[in-house]
Amino acid sequence: MTLRNIVADLTTLAQDAIVNAANPSLLGGGGVDGAIHRAAGPALLAACRALPEHSPGVRCRTGEAVITPGFALPARYVIHTVGPVWRGGDRDEATLLACCYRNALAVAARHALHRVAFPAISCGVYGYPPEAAAAVAVRSVREALAQWPSMQVTLCAHDAAMAAILDNALSAA
Repeated sequence: MTLRNIVADLTTLAQDAIVNAANPSLLGGGGVDGAIHRAAGPALLAACRALPEHSPGVRCRTGEAVITPGFALPARYVIHTVGPVWRGGDRDEATLLACCYRNALAVAARHALHRVAFPAISCGVYGYPPEAAAAVAVRSVREALAQWPSMQVTLCAHDAAMAAILDNALSAA
């Protein structure tokens, strides 16, 4: 069981899978989602469009995870998960965020993937407070790694400030 934190561009990591902090349509957007779509190339958008919709415009519900090939990325696969929008913390945001991490790792396990890298899900435009999100991420990943001890999970921070927040969460857990 390995859990580590790095500062890097998620789209450059040669992992079995990287996790996309996606929107429900899976058709790209800003932040990590847009960066992954740009780096993977147009085949990723086509693969996402081919996924079935649960309801109009929704291919992945909040807390769930789906997988596509990585196409032009160094990662073999992209696991897409939709984090919760922060609404003050009293609308099951922590539970939904934990589901993102657990369900993404469950998808990885079903596909015999062992090296998975995550961004800070919901910490961008979805407004989740980074310290609270980091605590949920570390706790959820550690719980999942107890079930899948051969996995190596990387928490990928986009900058030193987020890396420090993740380091604090790792130390506190």
